[in-house]
Amino acid sequence: MTGARKIVLGVAALGGLAGGILAWGPSTGPARPGGEPSPGAPASASAAAGGRLFRACAACHTIGRGAPDLSGPNLHGVLGAPVGGNRPHYGYTRALLSAGGRWTVERLDDWLRDPQAFAPGTRMTIHGVARAQDRADLIAYLAGQGP
Repeated sequence: MTGARKIVLGVAALGGLAGGILAWGPSTGPARPGGEPSPGAPASASAAAGGRLFRACAACHTIGRGAPDLSGPNLHGVLGAPVGGNRPHYGYTRALLSAGGRWTVERLDDWLRDPQAFAPGTRMTIHGVARAQDRADLIAYLAGQGP
């Protein structure tokens, strides 16, 4: 994507998520801490495109600070949050709670690609987001919606 803005998330922006800097942009693509590119990651991610894609997610999820949970949890601040723990009063499935850890770029990519493979038995009703570019765009959008 020509002229795309690079999104750089530092440790503070991820609520203390350890591991350094995650960079998204046309020259680097989504990167793991330390600059190693994520496997199969597209060259760029667009938060604006992710916002448009999120409209489909809005049938079940809210994104605004303090917005209520729907049939799915509010996703404000999800990047860097505990898996199955972003919303303390939401009834996460045992399947998702057992995944443990935190939502990183890589884990969100795995989840969006195939929620049932990530956490067999989850209530997430989508079959997955097949296109890597769409997943990257959604993650870029989610990264901008939080603390």
